Amino acid sequence: TALVFALVLSVCGPAFAQDWTEYQNNQDGFKVSFPGPPKITATTWKTQFDYTIPARVYSAERGRERYSLTVVDYSALEPLGIERRKGCPPGAEPCIGSDLSGPGFWKHDVRGALVYASFQFIQRDAKVTHFLWSHEDLVEGFQLQLTNNADQSRTFVYVSMHEMKLYVLEGTVPKGYPPPA
Repeated sequence: TALVFALVLSVCGPAFAQDWTEYQNNQDGFKVSFPGPPKITATTWKTQFDYTIPARVYSAERGRERYSLTVVDYSALEPLGIERRKGCPPGAEPCIGSDLSGPGFWKHDVRGALVYASFQFIQRDAKVTHFLWSHEDLVEGFQLQLTNNADQSRTFVYVSMHEMKLYVLEGTVPKGYPPPA
């Protein structure tokens, strides 16, 4: 899935685009432009309902600019919910779940993933200057823009979910730089 950076960079001038490299990852299902080849880091993501699931961070820097795409694999959540249910005390609804919520509330965890990921940014020491629903390549999600209260750096974020993968695209630039799109 091509995301925000690829879309914005495709309409930018040729001189600017020369500094950027298109990176495609079929396993994680995206195509994005970075200022050079990304560093790839395997990590984990703690979900709203306290599950720990696998994630990868693709990151690149250009001077004082930082760009990253975090891909979180939610496909393992259902088996984790079923496993969590095995250790629940009898009748513990938040742990057991229902048809609507799934065992261990895994379905609710997936439903709330975009809001939960967005809230991680909203909690920062920053002023939220933009928070709207959007879509990129027909994949809906949330756009956020923040200005850091301490150093006035600006962060642009796009959060989406597609085929049980959460995508968190983030770009941060110092005060006075062009938008990190």
